[in-house]
Amino acid sequence: MEQGIRECLSQGGIQVDEVLERLGGSEALVERFLKRFLQDTNFQTLCQAMESGSMEQALAASHTLKGMCGNLSMNELTNQFTQQVAQLRAGDYAAAAQMMPQIQSDYQRVVQAIQRCWP
Repeated sequence: MEQGIRECLSQGGIQVDEVLERLGGSEALVERFLKRFLQDTNFQTLCQAMESGSMEQALAASHTLKGMCGNLSMNELTNQFTQQVAQLRAGDYAAAAQMMPQIQSDYQRVVQAIQRCWP
């Protein structure tokens, strides 16, 4: 993988070596799945669900994002979604909602890094 792309993804919080290993060393697959991540609507669904107080919808979206971020080695986001899912399952909507500003910030950092790598 080009050093510039590797650095760009790393700055976004993606563990490049880890995702490459998970995807069999295929840089093309890494690029394909990261571009698909940009098209996924679960983050928007999560934001809307948190705003409207729809815990069931928020839980489904956060759980899906946890898995996606884990598979793509976005470890910070994976940890945050793991905590948020646990809070939603425990019925602690307030704690889950308090996480949203940090989640949104980290999510945007990842999105911007991907967009910089493949404009």
